[in-house]
Amino acid sequence: MKKTNMQWGVIATATVAIVGALASPQALAKTKAKAPANEGYAAAPSTNSRVDALEAQLQAMQAELSSLRASQNRPSAEAAKVQELDEWAQSVKAKPVEAAKDHLFAVRGGWMHFNDNRGSAAGLGGSGIGQDILTSPTDSDAFYYGGAIDFNVNNDLFGLMKNTSFGIEFGVEYAELGNRKDSGLDNVITTAALGSTTNLQKSVSVNQLRINASPKVKFLHGSKFRPWLIPVGLDINIISPPSDAVTVLNTGMQFGAGAEYELFRGIVIGADGRYHHTFDDVDGVDTDGFTLGGSLGFKF
Repeated sequence: MKKTNMQWGVIATATVAIVGALASPQALAKTKAKAPANEGYAAAPSTNSRVDALEAQLQAMQAELSSLRASQNRPSAEAAKVQELDEWAQSVKAKPVEAAKDHLFAVRGGWMHFNDNRGSAAGLGGSGIGQDILTSPTDSDAFYYGGAIDFNVNNDLFGLMKNTSFGIEFGVEYAELGNRKDSGLDNVITTAALGSTTNLQKSVSVNQLRINASPKVKFLHGSKFRPWLIPVGLDINIISPPSDAVTVLNTGMQFGAGAEYELFRGIVIGADGRYHHTFDDVDGVDTDGFTLGGSLGFKF
């Protein structure tokens, strides 16, 4: 703005000077015309030179004025650079900002309850024959612990919902239903063959390993408190001891819901509940049930 004002000032000054210069030659010309030729006065050479000098000065000032007008109409290099930067800033503002992904690793644990007990002493002579003879009766409750990794995929649910994240959870958890339980097969052997209840088999730990892969939807992206849900996920269950048919593996699905809260930067606590369902048991061993627990996670 200052540069523009200075240019207009120069133009105004040049205009005044041109007007004065135009007036001076005309006045000198009139004076020269009025001087009598017979009086013996000759036109002073200095007057002609002065007129020529003024005409040359006038032409120079006119050229400078034309140059100033041309530069006023032509954008300067600085103005072009400012315009280029402004266009770049507008393009950056118009471009959608991609939010940073926030993955999470968490350790978790809690209480697990199965729909049916593992093992049975029912059946023929209380031996468990015809049911789950490889495991002595245990309680349907257990504790579990494990860990999981949440891989963040996007934070707008594929463009369907703002501030709603979609991710994939890969988890593993170990559950123990009973420790150092008598083998059901031991009861069958000692009762039927030897007529004694002396243990011939080693005691066992009744446990289960569950691996899951589940889609996970988290709400309120950008907030410290974030509820979430698992609409449906995949479960793989590995049982020990095996079933009567020596089968140790079956698959199922899980449904879950919970919430997490960021205590400090990158440190997250949470709580969740899940239900696990299989369409068939593991040759007599039912793995259906639910879990309630908490977690401690770290963002990365």
